[in-house]
Amino acid sequence: MGLFKSKGEKELEHILFEMKCNLENNYKDSAHNARKRLMERADALYAEGKIKEKVYHKDRLIYEEYTERLKDYRH
Repeated sequence: MGLFKSKGEKELEHILFEMKCNLENNYKDSAHNARKRLMERADALYAEGKIKEKVYHKDRLIYEEYTERLKDYRH
């Protein structure tokens, strides 16, 4: 990624940071919510042309990775 990031990229990075912090603190429900929000926002920002395809695919891979990590979590 370049030195300058779009508002959309910064927003997605913030959501990703939130998700990682929630996982580190064992707040799995909040991590699930942040994971879901990450993909919803990435889809929306990409559709609006506010993030590049490369950024979208990177975040899609992160979403899939965390989906796999959290799949066995149950209440």
